[in-house]
Amino acid sequence: MRLLILGGTRFLGRHLVEAALARGAQPTLLNRGRTAPGLFPAVEQLRGDREGDLQVLRGRTWDAVIDTCGYLPRVVRRSAQALRDAVGRYLFVSSISVYADAAASRQDEHAPRAQLPGDDCEDIPNHYGALKAACEDEVQRLFGERAILLRPGLIVGPFDPSGRFTYWVQRVARGGAVLAPPSPAYPVQFIDARDLAAWMLELLHRQRSGAFNASGPAAPLSFGGFLEQCRQALGAPAEFVWPDAAFLERHGVAPWTELPLYAGEGGRGLNEVSLARALSDGLRLRPIGETCVDTARWAGDAPLPEGIGLDGKREAELLRAWQAR
Repeated sequence: MRLLILGGTRFLGRHLVEAALARGAQPTLLNRGRTAPGLFPAVEQLRGDREGDLQVLRGRTWDAVIDTCGYLPRVVRRSAQALRDAVGRYLFVSSISVYADAAASRQDEHAPRAQLPGDDCEDIPNHYGALKAACEDEVQRLFGERAILLRPGLIVGPFDPSGRFTYWVQRVARGGAVLAPPSPAYPVQFIDARDLAAWMLELLHRQRSGAFNASGPAAPLSFGGFLEQCRQALGAPAEFVWPDAAFLERHGVAPWTELPLYAGEGGRGLNEVSLARALSDGLRLRPIGETCVDTARWAGDAPLPEGIGLDGKREAELLRAWQAR
């Protein structure tokens, strides 16, 4: 398979390239050459800017393209238009954030999607999901049955730049009392980037089409179950403390950032979308403990992105306040 990957050197993209090479595909990368430009010296790399000059694509053809980094509809439109007659299939990496109701549980691929307040909106922080939905529309309009719209949950594992999953792996590995979200029963979903990459290539190989939620694990997972599996996999002497939501709110503990993976009740549905279609169409997921161990080995004690997780001093203060309540 001759494959064009838009991006390809940061996180999901690099796992895609490795998976493609492992199965004998011929990947070509299109990017600006700013992130790890020497990562795959034996792979063809085209230099181009999706918001600027795409002349480098002219006269070329591939069996499929994977768009890992489309966030704005006008930018995705330019890429899709340039590749409409040059590729067989267009796989767009969207997000489960496209759904209009982030609190609703078990949403499948037919659930209502978020809408932009106006056609000129490009406010990614405040309208990320609606922008992804509009990007989906651009790909669907131009490629029809040749479009695959992939909606991952949180993508995790080695080389994850977000730090959200990595925070828990590092924190559990340090052991001791760990401040956790309000309830061990709170749902959580995520997918190892390597599993996602392998399945994306399989969808292209089998010429599938349409929208797919893409997360894991296959069976419902609670936050307590996740942390316990992480503790066991790492062999860490950690104990989990579950303060109530009122305590966290009173102390200004921010869901998703200070307590990653915990999206509060308003975002609960994004941690329990329906995976039925993906699982019936070949998605295979490795054990959670394996992802934890591999992430710990990759991350070590490296600092996380600013604003992600609780630093040691703040966590200790919160634990003392909870114990003294």
